[in-house]
Amino acid sequence: MGSADLESLYRNESRKVFATLVRLLGDFDLAEEATHEAFASAMQQWPEQGVPANPISWLISAGRFKAIDTMRRRARFKVLEPELTRRFAEIESTNQAVSEHEIEDDRLRLIFTCCHPAIDPKVQVPLTLREVCGLTTEEIASAFLMSPATMAQRIVRGKAKIRDARIPYAIPSLSDLPTRLDPVLSVIYLVFNEGYSASSGDSLTRVDLSDEAIRLARLLVELLPDPEAMGLLALMLLHESRRVARSSDVGDIVLLEEQDRSLWNKDFITEGRRLVEHSLRSRRFGFYTIQAAISAVHAEAKLASETDWTQIVALYDVLLRADSSPIVELNRAVAIAMRDDIASGLEIIDTILSRGDLQEYYLAHSARGEFLRRLGRRDQARLAFERAMSLAKQEPEKRFLRRRLSELDG
Repeated sequence: MGSADLESLYRNESRKVFATLVRLLGDFDLAEEATHEAFASAMQQWPEQGVPANPISWLISAGRFKAIDTMRRRARFKVLEPELTRRFAEIESTNQAVSEHEIEDDRLRLIFTCCHPAIDPKVQVPLTLREVCGLTTEEIASAFLMSPATMAQRIVRGKAKIRDARIPYAIPSLSDLPTRLDPVLSVIYLVFNEGYSASSGDSLTRVDLSDEAIRLARLLVELLPDPEAMGLLALMLLHESRRVARSSDVGDIVLLEEQDRSLWNKDFITEGRRLVEHSLRSRRFGFYTIQAAISAVHAEAKLASETDWTQIVALYDVLLRADSSPIVELNRAVAIAMRDDIASGLEIIDTILSRGDLQEYYLAHSARGEFLRRLGRRDQARLAFERAMSLAKQEPEKRFLRRRLSELDG
């Protein structure tokens, strides 16, 4: 195995190794250190000794021994050993008690740990994104539209709470699962969003994160077939169905109305629509299911011109009652522009921005620039696109905005 192969293994599997080491060690920082040391050992040993039959098991075993060595070196082993023994016994006891409903995935276990009710709800999701999914503090801060320094403080508080409150790395009982569901869904949704539209970098998407989010959602639906869990899985599948069509061969953004719909993944669309219908029939659906229903309407249109914008606006009206966020308002403004006229959509965006919302959200300014361009207000469109350019972090986004600006100059 070459260094490139090992780097790929680290990128794709290191958080799985980390999650299992957290379960074995009961300590986030110790598990993080052990994970890095295990991969460092692999880099030294595998080129000479060969790749083991089960690389993940080897890394977990190596990480566990590295952690024990670390504790011995720190001369704290005799003090910590009873604590580790207590945690192992506690975890084993709890897991045996709910063995019929055991979650078979360590990363899903760790999500439930980070989303424990004892942890501040404002901290649960960022903590999980950082520790379970390996997103950087900057990526998480971007998703929450806040500064990296503030986000770092939240993550540190969350880890301290797990340590100080001795929150077990254990499976919640089936009766407790519904009350623990909302933050878990939020985590999976934000992981998918980061994969579907990466917050920064050269690539429009990160397939590893999108795939992981869908995999976790499938596990969750098997564990708890809740309508909103189904709605979230449907939403992600319907979005993911458009991945190939969202960018050109050279990585440039292709807008929804310009995409080659023959490239959309029909299997994902079929599964997503089935899940949406099942969730809607329950009459216990919410935010994710409504968004999935909107995506399903898009998926039903064979041509962009056949999109049922009246139905989409109606669904956004329902969504606003469930979640009156500025981003939902922005998306609704785009739908209204398509249903009625561009000026109506522009008026709504101007209202959102004038009250101070979404000032740092590049898509709000990009959408405003697009509407102004279509209305022939070139100077104002240029200012809006330039503002969007100053906020965009992805290279494909910047290239798209540069093209729009060059078209205005042409």
